[in-house]
Amino acid sequence: MIIKNVRILGGEPVDIRVADGLIAEIGPGLEGPETVDGGGAIALPGLVDLHTHLREPGREDAETVQTGTQSAARGGYTAVHAMANTSPVADTAGVVEQVWRLGREFAHCDVHPVGAVTVGLEGKQLAELGAMADSAARVRVFSDDGKCVDDAVLMRRALEYVKAFDGVIAQHAQEPRLTAEAQMNEGVVSGRLGLTGWPAVAEEAIIARDCLLAAHVGSRLHICHVSTAGSVEIIRWAKSKGWNVTCEVTPHHLLLTDDLVEESPVGAYNPIYKVNPPLRTRADVEALRAALADGTIDIVATDHAPHPVEDKETEWSAAAMGMVGLETALSVVQEAMVETGLLGWAGVAQRMSVVPARIGRLGGQGQPLEVGAPANITLYDPSVRTEVDPSAFASKSRNTPYEGMTLPGRVVATFLRGRATVLEGKLV
Repeated sequence: MIIKNVRILGGEPVDIRVADGLIAEIGPGLEGPETVDGGGAIALPGLVDLHTHLREPGREDAETVQTGTQSAARGGYTAVHAMANTSPVADTAGVVEQVWRLGREFAHCDVHPVGAVTVGLEGKQLAELGAMADSAARVRVFSDDGKCVDDAVLMRRALEYVKAFDGVIAQHAQEPRLTAEAQMNEGVVSGRLGLTGWPAVAEEAIIARDCLLAAHVGSRLHICHVSTAGSVEIIRWAKSKGWNVTCEVTPHHLLLTDDLVEESPVGAYNPIYKVNPPLRTRADVEALRAALADGTIDIVATDHAPHPVEDKETEWSAAAMGMVGLETALSVVQEAMVETGLLGWAGVAQRMSVVPARIGRLGGQGQPLEVGAPANITLYDPSVRTEVDPSAFASKSRNTPYEGMTLPGRVVATFLRGRATVLEGKLV
């Protein structure tokens, strides 16, 4: 197959020949019996998400591996890491293998299960880390995401354990005693609205502790969904020491602020903006953007968190926390980072494909688009602007904060090892 007229990382137009799942040739004027017209779209290595909630097993009313991976393909992703907070929890080899096999069955993108750090996400006893690592799923990322591993001794033991197989502990940094019954970012807006605040220090204290622990044991630490300016400074300091610490930021924390809880288009207390960690201040957003641009923040990860209607369209205090994000991520990054001049398309590829694949130890993903590499390719048209319509999502859930917003760009096509999963913006 020939993919014609595409611009690799925004460069000059070329054609790409795909054969046997690999990129066989790159150049102008290539011909073959089957062609796909790229229409001048930007070609990126297939996107990799280190932080996706697929909900299966247990909450198939919100999402399934099938619908979640369809959503991922629509967003330009060729690999996702499925978080462990399912029911049952992905804390054994059996559960992670179930999720992995479902991903292979539906084949819209590669699915790499994330194993729980502790049994049942309860923070009391280490889960079967070694068994999950040795399973067919070959788990290398472990996280209790949704909950923090707040016991320092247990966190140290987890960091020590995963060194044996080059694993990484991905921490949801939230000191639970500082965030009891928290509803939104602690600040001026929470005070006006009378909502219990989630202070920045609750994130920053855990990050500081865990960076020190990772350095002490010489292990790999990844910080999930960094959301504050203070967190950025702690991570920058840890990296200056040469410690093996990486981190991610979500698209929504690059664009949205806590003001929306008070001043959304439909008025205050709209639970669509309820998320953990919460939306922060404009100063935090600017710090996160700058840190992503300079490499202090390594990657963008969606934290795609689907919920059924009844869990979000309710009073604020009872509403579930989370937003869907796979199908809008690239557009939000374009809006927040490319349109502002903070990143070029090569930088986007690094932060949304190359580096997340490296952190997750995915050998066949996140490789530059060059001859001999796997043909995991995302074609993206940055020139259009469209209104976000959640009814058109492939995801089973519709809890997006961008409904009605006009965002730039559109995923034109996604190829997984040379096989189209999306063409002309539609699932194949």
